[in-house]
Amino acid sequence: MTEHKDRALLAVFWDMDGTLIDSEPIWHESELRIVRKYGGHWTKELAIGGSGRPVPQIAREMVELGCPLPAERIGQMMFDYVEETEMAHIPWVPGVQRLLTDLRDASVPNVLVTTSPRNLAEHLISQAPEGAFVDYVCGDDDVAKKPDPAPYLLAASKLGIPETRMAQVVAFEDSPSGLASAVASGATTIAQTVCMPDGPRPGPQYCDADGYDDITPASLDRMVRRFKDAMDLGKR
Repeated sequence: MTEHKDRALLAVFWDMDGTLIDSEPIWHESELRIVRKYGGHWTKELAIGGSGRPVPQIAREMVELGCPLPAERIGQMMFDYVEETEMAHIPWVPGVQRLLTDLRDASVPNVLVTTSPRNLAEHLISQAPEGAFVDYVCGDDDVAKKPDPAPYLLAASKLGIPETRMAQVVAFEDSPSGLASAVASGATTIAQTVCMPDGPRPGPQYCDADGYDDITPASLDRMVRRFKDAMDLGKR
């Protein structure tokens, strides 16, 4: 990783669903379609509450609430529906492609950190601005899942960033489990609320952002500097 001496920001790590793309409604619909067809108790509120958690966990909960299908089949049906929908159209959050391009042009590496499967992660990267992402961590990787900090620490290791410098990494997240994962890794964490139907959810976070209109590489660098300075003061 090439560092710029006049910049504190080392990298930006991105959750996928609800931060880069407005795909949470697609996942929710995949769950509700299964219950409408096969039965069980599953509501829009339960679907929204599961945002950011691994699909196998959601599938097991659907079985516990009466869906008669095996959890493995539920999960596969969810993946199939989301894949078909996203392959036809990537629902980018407004302004995010501009920010990805600006970060790339400023030589700030972007890494995708998602619990979604590899094919969806790679498809998103292929549709992003060329060269925007330098690497990714996905749900198929052999690493503990969010809210464990392991996915973010793995992303940092791919760039050669030591755990002691995670405060110089910005992480965009939206779900409680994702926020917990990013914060536990030590990253400067931003809760992106633009896709949340009911506003910010409670959870550990450094700040909120409602969209990307006012976010630039320079503003992220200033945020990292403030966070790093605050942490340094706390250690004295």
